Amino acid sequence: MSRAQEEAAGVDDSLLSSEPQCLKVHNKIRKKAMDLLMRREHAVAELQKKLEARDYDMNIVAEVVAQLANEGLVSDARFTEAFVRYRCNNGRGPQRIQSELRERGVSEKIQAAYLDVGDPQWFERAAQVRSKRFGDALPEDFKERARQARFLQYRGFTSEQIREVLDDV
Repeated sequence: MSRAQEEAAGVDDSLLSSEPQCLKVHNKIRKKAMDLLMRREHAVAELQKKLEARDYDMNIVAEVVAQLANEGLVSDARFTEAFVRYRCNNGRGPQRIQSELRERGVSEKIQAAYLDVGDPQWFERAAQVRSKRFGDALPEDFKERARQARFLQYRGFTSEQIREVLDDV
């Protein structure tokens, strides 16, 4: 389209120059999002928060993240599954994992699908974590028992799980 045709059609120069600019910003944000996703899985809200922290336009960030979610490149379910497995293997309890997922913006429904707080495996996991840190010996006094209980509580185990582990020792 020639300059005369653009003027006759009433096309504004600023609109023509801003569209490619907007596309460049969109592509830049998408590239940054893909870089973050290559390193590890992210929750949708977590990815959006990281991109917004880089002072990108919030509307474009939301659009890019939604597009990535529709393409299946970012998924709360996949993130939650990997996150729960990793934290569980590192000796974290269900309450701590739940708290961290909430912090990352994962919905309660998805959390419940991948994290069963009432599962008996948590009692075994708490016992393993305690014995790794303190050995198989019984806590000799109340002070030592309280110390071990605080450790397990910090790790995110429930009071019921802690009580069971310390009574069985």
